[in-house]
Amino acid sequence: MTAQNENRTMYYGKGDVFVYRTFVQPLTGLRKIPESSFTERDNTIFGFNCQISLKGEAFLSSFTEGDNSLVVATDSMKNIIHRQAANYQGNTAEGFLKFICEVFLDKYSHIDAVELTATEVPFDHVLVPKGEGHEKSDVVYRCSRNERATTTIEVKRTPTGSKIVKHSSGIVDVHLIKVKGSSFYGFIQDEYTTLPEAQDRPLFIYLDFDWEYSRWEDGTGADPEKYVAAEQICDIANTVFHELNNRSIQQLIYHIGIRILERFPQLANVQFKTNNRTWETVVETIPNSEGSVYQEPRPPFGFQGFVVTQEDVKQKKAADSTVGASR
Repeated sequence: MTAQNENRTMYYGKGDVFVYRTFVQPLTGLRKIPESSFTERDNTIFGFNCQISLKGEAFLSSFTEGDNSLVVATDSMKNIIHRQAANYQGNTAEGFLKFICEVFLDKYSHIDAVELTATEVPFDHVLVPKGEGHEKSDVVYRCSRNERATTTIEVKRTPTGSKIVKHSSGIVDVHLIKVKGSSFYGFIQDEYTTLPEAQDRPLFIYLDFDWEYSRWEDGTGADPEKYVAAEQICDIANTVFHELNNRSIQQLIYHIGIRILERFPQLANVQFKTNNRTWETVVETIPNSEGSVYQEPRPPFGFQGFVVTQEDVKQKKAADSTVGASR
């Protein structure tokens, strides 16, 4: 979150701005994909933890001279987000952030750009009795401990109007354990190697995803068919992890990224940050059982970073067709 004035970092803002709005217009009409049953978001609770940064040359004197004449108090930033949430007419986090950024640019002519990040505060329906079974309550929810969707938008003032100069959507804190069907072997063996090869291991991974649209307008939800829901991204990751007999986390995230971009060609790329939290074995063999006993891994932890692009999809299709033709 930086603004450049001859390579100078200059911004200020407000973090941990929690905002909740109820009964936002539902998001319906999402593209159906084989990996996911998620087709709509009811938006009964529209909740986020926001962080906003204001950027502009006009703020320099507040740093150098203590001149606050052009400073928008961070408390005012919080109030604007809260009050303007009632005026948002859309149904996605991406659209909400763009709307708030433009409110600031319209209100304060000396601001050059606004960057706003929102992390979802997710809530799940509770189940209540109905007849012989149960159904989702439409009035009672519980705060979820599951993964959380994230969005970042930066809107910049230009001579022809506001322009989005940065945008990404994502999901964080996806924690997945696969109890069998993963391996890790064939790596370099030398005098520094103490890790044993594993032909089949339980693989516990933490994943954070970010994705970018080729056209940022697709992220607003104006055309639901082109909107990509974080829930669907997570379901694709679950499915690929289930299907793939992977030889490394690197291979796994490559194939997850390929599948995501195949399902959603309107995305330009998918970015991964992953963390290996594979359990340590305590008891490897239990009589009359295929199970073992494990404990939490001790630090340090391995991690991976990778970006999959639409060019990777094209190259994989070309490679697959070459292999298919040679058979």
